[in-house]
Amino acid sequence: MSARPRSKTRATWLTLLGGTFGLHRFWRHGLRDAWGWLHLLATLTGLAGLQRLDAFGIDDAQAAWMLPLGGLSFAAAMLATILTGLTPDERWDAQHNAGRSGGTPPSGWGAVLAVIAALLIGTTVLMSSIAFGLQRWFEAQAEADLQTPQRISVPR
Repeated sequence: MSARPRSKTRATWLTLLGGTFGLHRFWRHGLRDAWGWLHLLATLTGLAGLQRLDAFGIDDAQAAWMLPLGGLSFAAAMLATILTGLTPDERWDAQHNAGRSGGTPPSGWGAVLAVIAALLIGTTVLMSSIAFGLQRWFEAQAEADLQTPQRISVPR
């Protein structure tokens, strides 16, 4: 007897709630999935950056690159949620339920609501990560310009 069919709605919600930790990758591909471990590593790096930001303030150089990395991992998980939720049911069954017994119920509104939440959350996190990263980059450029001695040319 083959295993139970995998629900697209369950996969969409798992990706929304635990995708940033790679849970959706581990559920689909097992613990040997490299992308799942990269999600987890990037998220933990971002959380460590958040702790550094809290402890050392906004001017911490390590937090400046750690936070956007965690934000990008989170945004990638939200993109995976959207892609999972918008996959047609027939394609989902062909990819993930080939050879499994029983039919899968249609995904319905459960997957649609998860996609809507992923759009809202993912857009907010992605824009915040980009804004924070660019702000820190521009501040570093301005600081470097201030430290560079300026030569003043005197007209003759």
